[in-house]
Amino acid sequence: MLFLAVMICLNSCKKFLDVKPDKKQVIPGTLEDCRSLLNSQFLGGGYPVAAEISSDDYYLTFNNWNALLPSNREPYLWQSDANISFGEWSAPYERILVANQVLETLSDIKPLAQEQVEWNKLKGTALLLRAMCYYSLAQIFTKPYDPGTAAQDLGIPLRLGTSIDEKIERGNLQQTYQRIVQDLTESAGLLPAEQPDTRVKKSVIMPVKAAAFAALARVYLVMGDYPNAFNNADASLKQYGILMNYNTLDTSQYYPIPRFNQEVVLELEGSGLVPVLFGLASDDLRNLYPEDDLRKTLYFRDNKDGTYSFKGTYIPGSIFSGLATDEIYLIRAECSARAGNIAAALADLNTLRKNRWNATAVFIPLTASNVEDALKLVILERRKELPFRTLRWTDLRRLNKDNRSAVTLKRMLNGQQYTLPPNDLRYTLLIPREVLQRVNLPQNPR
Repeated sequence: MLFLAVMICLNSCKKFLDVKPDKKQVIPGTLEDCRSLLNSQFLGGGYPVAAEISSDDYYLTFNNWNALLPSNREPYLWQSDANISFGEWSAPYERILVANQVLETLSDIKPLAQEQVEWNKLKGTALLLRAMCYYSLAQIFTKPYDPGTAAQDLGIPLRLGTSIDEKIERGNLQQTYQRIVQDLTESAGLLPAEQPDTRVKKSVIMPVKAAAFAALARVYLVMGDYPNAFNNADASLKQYGILMNYNTLDTSQYYPIPRFNQEVVLELEGSGLVPVLFGLASDDLRNLYPEDDLRKTLYFRDNKDGTYSFKGTYIPGSIFSGLATDEIYLIRAECSARAGNIAAALADLNTLRKNRWNATAVFIPLTASNVEDALKLVILERRKELPFRTLRWTDLRRLNKDNRSAVTLKRMLNGQQYTLPPNDLRYTLLIPREVLQRVNLPQNPR
């Protein structure tokens, strides 16, 4: 029965995207059914990575670029009319459908006293799943968040149920982020205050409270709400703040960083592999690492022809889109720097860097004499620590709003240069044409 429930739920996603779902088609009815449905959503690919394809962490040779599908070629060159893969839109909504079905099922279950903790965990997990999917869609298909214009900017459709009668419209960006924050805040109140168990039970990837706080920290950082980003990063790290010592990893391994490692707080896998499988690490990125920084050898594979490929992913051979403690240390550091607490910002940076430094070399802690220098150090460390994690595009979008950190992206392909200036409309990708053929939604401006 459970297998049938999963298949029917997933097969109804096309109708869900066509605005024609029917909750009668889906039959999970127990806590065990809900748990299994949710477990199936945290393993395997499916989280959007179109933003990673457009980022500057890597470059493609002309032959590799030319061999790709148009849905990968076009966003790589920031084409104004780039039509990305339908799956970048549909896969998150498939997961949102599952989350909504679980939430509706749970609302019909009156748990016994001994079932309450499990019921809470399942609801918190469904809310976290839905929020992470909405967040990933917003990083690709909406403008960068600006509190001054969010009430006018287009958001994404917020599917909150499985009803055939639910009206589908984009709404505004303020509503999108309010929903994300609301779901994550409720999730944090429901999930257990336990340690992430992904390293022990690799087949059961159930979130804990630290993951909801970490997700809130990431979202608030994108919103520019640094006090709330700090509070949630701090809460997450107090729940779980383990860092790997990179000296314990074998740099000679093809993929030296193990999956389900100690830093992973929430496991999510990206849907596209173009940057990892075909991309070459940009020289600008690789040249940021000093020789005694272990990330220079752990993150990059020497191809013996003057080029390097990325191997430092937290999901070998794929793109890690989840949450890990290294990112949360960096969020807390950035918020401390922006609040003028230089000492706290540097403490977090140096805690992270010491775990990335060659133990046989002298480690020299970073120092800064003013807030601006401290902030530059944090942003630089984010660039070095988090490549190929679907975070660079979001960082470009938010940091471009400040002239001090704005950059113009450039690519060379077959002798021609392509550029993407700061705050360009192309930082918001177009909704795939296949979606608009099914649902009447306004397209993003060009």
